Amino acid sequence: MSSRTTFFREISANKRGTFILVFLMMSLLAAIAGGFVYFYEPDFWWVGSLGASVAVGIYFLLMKDSGAQWVLSLSGAREATQEEDRMLRNVAEEIAIAAGIPMPKVYVIEDSAPNAFATGWDPQHAVICVTTGLLEKLNRDELQGVVAHEMSHIRNYDIRLMMTLALTVGIIVLLRDAFFRVGLRPRRRRNDSGANAIVMLIIVLLMVFAPLFAILIKMAISRSREFLADATAAQLTRYPDALADALEKIAKDPEPLEAANRATMHMYIVNPFKKVGFLGDTSLFSTHPPVEERIRRLRAMGYMGHKRVEEHTS
Repeated sequence: MSSRTTFFREISANKRGTFILVFLMMSLLAAIAGGFVYFYEPDFWWVGSLGASVAVGIYFLLMKDSGAQWVLSLSGAREATQEEDRMLRNVAEEIAIAAGIPMPKVYVIEDSAPNAFATGWDPQHAVICVTTGLLEKLNRDELQGVVAHEMSHIRNYDIRLMMTLALTVGIIVLLRDAFFRVGLRPRRRRNDSGANAIVMLIIVLLMVFAPLFAILIKMAISRSREFLADATAAQLTRYPDALADALEKIAKDPEPLEAANRATMHMYIVNPFKKVGFLGDTSLFSTHPPVEERIRRLRAMGYMGHKRVEEHTS
């Protein structure tokens, strides 16, 4: 990435990339659902695509009010209080004002490993959660950078996006499993032409490989949104070096995050199961981009900010 990188260029590039990936994911869901029905009832292939869309809509309604509470219960979090967590609440209030969104509820996990995440449905139903290890090991500027990163996930609606993508992948996997459980013999075919046989073969191949593609797309979107949240946090705090310092401390901390599990690991600011991979977390299946790359981009933003200040004061 060029040293001329700016906050706004970083944000715009990530939004474009995410839009393309989301479009691919939804197209994949529509194709596999439509193909599923076409294999058995060619005249009603559209019912599959429509049914998948309805399922996503129902999930929206269920998760709007209860999604965040489910995650907090799973993580064993408690609500932050003014008496015990004054600095955290003050920082959250400052960043919420800077981001132009309502102050989210703030929760704390009693765990000595430093980490944090955001969850919820929208800025009106959002939660930021940090560990006690984060509060103990980061200074105020670094904590502000982490809270700004999580607040960015809320302002950019990443929290809703990732819930939706998780559901989409789940539906695709369920369709694949149901397809092979029912069997590969269509109940009715309009004709036995060579073209129809090719269509059937394509549908079978789609059922086999669609879950893999869906997972790869979901991971790519997750990594992209982490970069976007970093850039947005730098924009909110005007101090990208503080978030870079925080990421470095979190990634190098040797203590395991016992509150994390496979269902919640993608939500944390640094993958709690990839601490050792500080330089090597580059797999296509990774939920987070390499921490080293995130730090490098933040340092570049800080460098450009310092340079502009020097130019204006010289």
